[in-house]
Amino acid sequence: MTQKQCWTWTPVAWALWALAQSAVAQTSPGATPVVGQRLERVEVTGTAIKRLADESALPVQVLSREDIAKAGATTAADIVALLSAGAKGLNDGASIANGGARDQMGLNAANLRGLGSSSTLVLLNGRRLANFAAPGDEAAVDLNNIPAAAVQRVEVLLDGASALYGSDAIGGVINFITRQDYQGLELDAYAYRTQEGGAGRRTLSLAGGAGDLGRDRFNLFGVLDLQQNDALSTAQRRFISDLRIPERLPHLLSSATFPGNIRLTRDQRDYLQAQGFAVTGQTIAGRTINLAAPQCQAPHSLYLPDGIGGVDACTYDYMRDVELYPESRKYSGLLRAVAQLTPEHQLFAEFSHAQARTAYVSTSNRVDADVPIALIPRLAATGLDQGDPEATVVVRTRLLEAGRRHSELSSSGQRLVLGARGSFAGWDYDSAINHSRNRVDERDGAGYLLYDQVMAGFLNGTLNPFGPNSDAGRALLAQAQVNNNVRQARGTLSSVDAKFSRALTQLAGGDLMLALGAELRRESTRSWASDLLLSDNILGDSTPGDAQTTQYSRRAWALWSELSAPLTRELELGLALRHDRYQDVGSSSTPKLSLRWQPSRALLLRGAVGTGFRAPTVNDLHRPVRVSTTATLADPVYCAENDNDLGVCADNWETRTYANPKLKPERSVQGSLGLVFEAGRHFSGSLDYWAITKRDLISTLGDDVILANLAKYEPLVHRYSENEGLAGCDYDATDNSICFIELRKENRGRHKASGLDLALQLRELSTGAGQFGLSLQSTYMLRSERQTGNGDPYISNLGRFVTDGAVQRWRHRLSLDWHWQQWSAALSNQYISGYEDQNNAIDTNSGSVVARNRVRAYSLWDLSAAVALSPALTLRAGVKNLANTAPPFSNQAYHFISGYNPADSDPRGRAFTLNLQYRVK
Repeated sequence: MTQKQCWTWTPVAWALWALAQSAVAQTSPGATPVVGQRLERVEVTGTAIKRLADESALPVQVLSREDIAKAGATTAADIVALLSAGAKGLNDGASIANGGARDQMGLNAANLRGLGSSSTLVLLNGRRLANFAAPGDEAAVDLNNIPAAAVQRVEVLLDGASALYGSDAIGGVINFITRQDYQGLELDAYAYRTQEGGAGRRTLSLAGGAGDLGRDRFNLFGVLDLQQNDALSTAQRRFISDLRIPERLPHLLSSATFPGNIRLTRDQRDYLQAQGFAVTGQTIAGRTINLAAPQCQAPHSLYLPDGIGGVDACTYDYMRDVELYPESRKYSGLLRAVAQLTPEHQLFAEFSHAQARTAYVSTSNRVDADVPIALIPRLAATGLDQGDPEATVVVRTRLLEAGRRHSELSSSGQRLVLGARGSFAGWDYDSAINHSRNRVDERDGAGYLLYDQVMAGFLNGTLNPFGPNSDAGRALLAQAQVNNNVRQARGTLSSVDAKFSRALTQLAGGDLMLALGAELRRESTRSWASDLLLSDNILGDSTPGDAQTTQYSRRAWALWSELSAPLTRELELGLALRHDRYQDVGSSSTPKLSLRWQPSRALLLRGAVGTGFRAPTVNDLHRPVRVSTTATLADPVYCAENDNDLGVCADNWETRTYANPKLKPERSVQGSLGLVFEAGRHFSGSLDYWAITKRDLISTLGDDVILANLAKYEPLVHRYSENEGLAGCDYDATDNSICFIELRKENRGRHKASGLDLALQLRELSTGAGQFGLSLQSTYMLRSERQTGNGDPYISNLGRFVTDGAVQRWRHRLSLDWHWQQWSAALSNQYISGYEDQNNAIDTNSGSVVARNRVRAYSLWDLSAAVALSPALTLRAGVKNLANTAPPFSNQAYHFISGYNPADSDPRGRAFTLNLQYRVK
């Protein structure tokens, strides 16, 4: 630990020391124990030592099955969205918003504290699952692989837990716990229908269990869940028009229009200007023109002088032609068997399977086609071809007659766990073999076209970029359609783990407990692309090259121990230490210290400090070079040569991302300090301060950061005018444009985050009108900032959209419950505070950035009511988004979706739900 880190954590360490000293001073050996009901000690997420659920020294939030039902959450991603500690997570809506960003499309992932999905550990019944197999920057479990219908409760540890769970637990742990020892039959049907249409959902689940462990010495439990989700198109949402995107963000739209825009070279433009060539009644000014302007083909192709097409051309409003939510079909199942061999020994087996098939529909394909000038009469009449019959111009057009692009992504996961638990010779034990895998398949379908056939069609005149095609042109488009399984990936995780715990001796406050554990794990991943994709002959889906061809595996082992020492009846000290060894990374030791002091029944003080780590993934270490593109960014060097004409010098530049086999693990230091209080039997709450500092972040520099700091990062920008002998960068001393920007994985910089978690609960308030309850789960962020590189200044994304998103200062979920006889109701509010927008999108025509904006706060109210029609039958109805609140306007340019931030808002609007549950015991 560096001196700076020690100084950072001195206040927390002193606070823990002071807490221990005051507790010892105020406690006598004969202190009266806390009076309360005798409860069974169970294992709580964050510790391997059994204890009462409310005895933990760590902040753990619990979502019960009833909480989940009231919220209308039917998937694991829905459940995670209820957490106030979440930020910038991935869901179906955010996934589709990333448009052509093919890496890990379809991934639904949790993100606690905004530290990244790779720093949030997701468990099922306390054990790991295989990560999403497709290669990319996120190493995370696909929440689609969690059988949500089997979940009994979700425990969320809002503190680092590497000392117990190892890598990935820096931000916290989300543990989905399925039903145990269940007997009976349950049928659950759920329907979700939006007011404006689209994004409907229908689910059906069947659960059954037989056998009582105490009486029958066995239990069998199974659940099957089926879901169908409808697509949501922009045409189905009025708020898309209300956002006035063509007026407010014209430069974030597309210059690929129909009729097509002509992209002139500088010499061609100069020639036409000398001829006085005009398209809008005035001589052309720029290098992009449209012969139909200003009569563009509305409502998709518009004449927007301030748009990306400019004053002489058209702009394509793709936000009228995309989907906001994809159509999907999801099913999952879980089987669990437990055999009670003797009162002390138990065998268990668990198998789960889940699959999500998601159909993505994007805009119709676009192309920059070489079209002979001789085929364009207005240009040919000017003599632009200089008598050369093969002279061409580039036409940027959209293939509307080929239809919109369709692709399907399938993510499936299986997990088999075989284990035993019990007690022997004074030791409690729990051991299991775990084999988990994830499979991802992606198919390009209608709307994706064979590139060579399309280009040949434009060159020979079969395809018309300016108007309807002939029968021959339509036949060519039909013949060129693609139907190909383009990407596949497989990932597996196999592990053996064992843990043992026992009482060592008696202390003043109770038993000194020891837990020991070990884990051996093997991870493997393999991905590949089809021959057609690798040939780079699919229009609209560029070849990933070698970046999609990966095959790696590695082993890791760990030993850990945990000690719980009740020094007095009121004061408990906890110590934990874990040592991990990764085959290709090295070793790491992560300790943790915790204190819990309960001076009275009404007050509990708790604190913890520890370290954590995240091992680099095999893709971070070994993935071949990945080629992608930036958002629209200006190159200062090229702009200086082109009169700052951003229509020329701002572009989607190629990037090449390089792995690094010398990466080290990310390290962290984290701590928490809080209190739990109770005022009578009706009111309780907790307040916890937490802070995390990550260092040696595994990241690439942002491409926007590189271009904004060329004095420091120019060596990472490779130009055609630099004779470096790089593939794809043919040397041209007169061309200073960018060939590619180099993005290399490195350990660089730090990330600091801190905040307050506040939970309040008012329960069992009996009145003549029934019984009421009120609960609040909230997070107030105090700090969220990171360095882009070693030695660089910290940049805060707290209340500001930076690069890929914002961390809101305040988030909460507020719930009011009511119960009377067989009736119940719940009113809930989910709220995130406003933030400063990205405010840096480039207007490629005026040379200015977008007008400053502050994204307003986003607040959604939901209402549900239920009635028990009989002991076996319950009917619940609800309204989601009571006020039909639309996503607030945002000028962010990170996501493919424009006009709002799809990562932090829901475009579905008001919806009505109906849920019927039939249970037989």
